Amino acid sequence: MRVCIVGCGAVGSLFAAHLAQADGVEVWAYDVVRPHVDAINRDGLRLTGEADLVASVRATSDGSQIPPCEYGIVATKSMFTRPAIEASAQAFADGAVASVQNGVGNEEVIAEYVDRVIRGTTFPAGHVIAPGVVGMDTRGDTWLGPFEPRPASIDQVRTLADAITAGGMNTKALEDARGAQWTKLIFNAATNPIGALTGLTHGRVCELPELRRLVSALIDEGEAVADSLGIGLDSDPEQLVDHAAEVAYEHRASMLQDVLAKRATEIDAMNGGIAKFGAQQGVPTPLNLAIAALVKGLERSWSQPQ
Repeated sequence: MRVCIVGCGAVGSLFAAHLAQADGVEVWAYDVVRPHVDAINRDGLRLTGEADLVASVRATSDGSQIPPCEYGIVATKSMFTRPAIEASAQAFADGAVASVQNGVGNEEVIAEYVDRVIRGTTFPAGHVIAPGVVGMDTRGDTWLGPFEPRPASIDQVRTLADAITAGGMNTKALEDARGAQWTKLIFNAATNPIGALTGLTHGRVCELPELRRLVSALIDEGEAVADSLGIGLDSDPEQLVDHAAEVAYEHRASMLQDVLAKRATEIDAMNGGIAKFGAQQGVPTPLNLAIAALVKGLERSWSQPQ
């Protein structure tokens, strides 16, 4: 089996390195960051932290160099989904492509370029330490299921899930993965931007009662939107928040990492995504709209004259 990771940053590297441990799996990686690509090709892809391994992965910054693949896994930031899949889609003419990205709306973009799409969500997190070296901060499960408008077959979903699990990242194949995706979406939208706006790690956000109440209020809005869509969550986001506060107390969420580096965030696919679906369903989401506006304002501040 040949699998290409589209976007081999922090999360993409976790999938690439673990899949390379599975028997019979050849792993390619497509990424536009040339120093990272060069380091992977020269020294292998190294994970530290929760995983300690060096994986043999073939990396490229030229999408036309990717050979035909049975599977693709898109792991870019949501704002880069379109250029990433546009550059790599030729490799998946006869394959299936999964999104393991944050937020909502990524599968819809991927479906414009490939015929068989897998809806996915993942909880493992990490950060890039240096070119070719990624720290795995937290472990967790991954869920995959057919993307309803343009689905891969459930057999294809199971084959990919089994390969990822064999490599060391527990992955579950579901007939309907919307509940898992929205559970992660609501968790992320209630916690990531609060950390990004305050500079606090996940555990420190949860220690302050005022912020913890805000997290709960954001969860309530997200759950109301999911309920209006007929989506049953697969677990309680409140429990996930409290669990993460214990096991990932000092974890800097991806949005906080972006803010510290003054990079564009995924706020449009997180809180913006909840607000968009809420508007379509007639469900008010004033807090998600306010949080999205604050993060967008913070991004805007980086370009103002000093």
